[in-house]
Amino acid sequence: MMTKQPIPALSAAQLRAARGWLNLSQQDLADACLVNRRTIAEFERGATVPHDRTLLDLQRALEDRGIELLFEKGVAIGIRLSAPAAVKTG
Repeated sequence: MMTKQPIPALSAAQLRAARGWLNLSQQDLADACLVNRRTIAEFERGATVPHDRTLLDLQRALEDRGIELLFEKGVAIGIRLSAPAAVKTG
């Protein structure tokens, strides 16, 4: 019998690390992916877990800026820079 592998999902620690690496405030990231800043803040402090769609929007925004999320057997294990960050300004 085959067991279903968990679908990798962005973790709060990865989000904090990626924002720090990219020098993005919570508001910068919220604006970039049309997510409420409070959603990001509550997720980062472990108070809530956003809907799957929100996690995907956050992940996509980070990946668009050159962050690669690292997973092992469906568990978040870190981040790395996959390409030169193209942080949009203004």
